[in-house]
Amino acid sequence: MRTALFLAPVLALVACNGGNANEAAPVQGEAVENVAAPQGQQWTEVVTKTEQGGYLVGNPNAPVKLVEYGSRTCPACGAFAGQAFEPLMEDYVSTGRVSFEYRDFLIHPQDLAASLLGRCVSEERYFPMLEQMFAAQPELLPRVQQLSDQQIAQLQSMPAPQAAPLWAEATGYLDFVKQRGLSESQARQCLNNAEMVEELVALQQVAREDNVSGTPSFFINGRAVPNTLNWAQLEPQLQAAGAR
Repeated sequence: MRTALFLAPVLALVACNGGNANEAAPVQGEAVENVAAPQGQQWTEVVTKTEQGGYLVGNPNAPVKLVEYGSRTCPACGAFAGQAFEPLMEDYVSTGRVSFEYRDFLIHPQDLAASLLGRCVSEERYFPMLEQMFAAQPELLPRVQQLSDQQIAQLQSMPAPQAAPLWAEATGYLDFVKQRGLSESQARQCLNNAEMVEELVALQQVAREDNVSGTPSFFINGRAVPNTLNWAQLEPQLQAAGAR
């Protein structure tokens, strides 16, 4: 019940429109050198779970640290991923100069289900699954609009953890992950995993402490990057911070 009570105000108060409550000046830094990956590895394949509850790809000690708070069902986040994922990985993360951490921020009732399923894979598969979820938004998001008012009201009346498996079925996310290697048993175990739910609850508190007010929201080296929704706006900020 504590989880449901916490998630309810989060889902009601934020929106898929980008931005941070704190308007910070751009991060400025000296140009940094490439950092070699461990022998036999590439930085784009090095994934770690962070203390804050996100997942980080790249050099954990990179001089330029990029964090995104995103929602897997936010169209603006999906559009950003389509623009940014390839150049971010190939031109920045691969050099060891930039790390990228993604933190799930729950803004829609169905986000808990999508986030639990997205975290149900190995660390190595986390970012490919994230990218595929964003790419599949045109297929998955209309499923929510097809739900009746009665179905939505029923789901929203339930505690969020109890509703998560039903959202996963109704929106197609359960079938989506099954098509990508998860068994139904594995997926349902994750959807009913109280520890994973609590991890996401704790991550929402981290976001509140960072004054996150919408998705996508970006931070570079701990400082908010305001008024940024697309790769064309974010890339110069990475370069100004030293990734050039």
